Amino acid sequence: MFRRKLSALDYHNPGGFNCRDETEFRNFIVWLEDQKIRHYKIEDRGNLRNIHSEEWPKSFEKYMKDVNCPFKIQERQETVDWLLGLAVRLEYGDNADKYKDSTPDGAKNADNTAKNAEPLINLDVNNPDFKAGVMALANLLQIQRHDDYLVMLKAIRILVQERLTQDAIAKASQSKEGLPVALEKHILGFDTGDAVINEAAQILRLLHIEELRELQTKINEAIVAVQAIIADPKTDHRLGKVGR
Repeated sequence: MFRRKLSALDYHNPGGFNCRDETEFRNFIVWLEDQKIRHYKIEDRGNLRNIHSEEWPKSFEKYMKDVNCPFKIQERQETVDWLLGLAVRLEYGDNADKYKDSTPDGAKNADNTAKNAEPLINLDVNNPDFKAGVMALANLLQIQRHDDYLVMLKAIRILVQERLTQDAIAKASQSKEGLPVALEKHILGFDTGDAVINEAAQILRLLHIEELRELQTKINEAIVAVQAIIADPKTDHRLGKVGR
């Protein structure tokens, strides 16, 4: 997951890094701050370097706030990815002349017309700022998290198009006027022996049927939204093929 960025930063073990290993993770954070990010002065890195201290998680949480990381300490993979992105940007800034003329593999043969055909194809989905923005929107709109941030972005787009356009908001704001219902035309199916209770039971049954209809409508909308996402295959123009 982090191999390319770790390789770009000359990490000693880019293919075997395991962020879930607590000791390896703490050593990695110390290496990243000492060698690449260098946000703290050398004399201020003591708490972060003391990886065996019980207070280390608090020191790391403070470090995340100091570098303006948008993720929580529990979101380890997202945090590592964001810190790596920050380190790559800083590394490029320190060595701009070295990298300014470099060309990604296969970029010279890329089809520019195909790139412009899909608006989302030009997005850098590995950019930490992009991921943080998508996550913030998903949390705001209460959209379920997904490992693929591009899938989450498409879900956000669908929700905005269907629920947050001016027409959708105006329609939702309109008051619904109910139609008169003749209760005598609806058979209750049982008799309580009390006319008033029978009528109340008929009303409750009709309300329940209305709620079931609304639930079915929402289910249908969810199915359409999911189909719109999964029916759109992922496209990798660099490999010249569509699908996974």
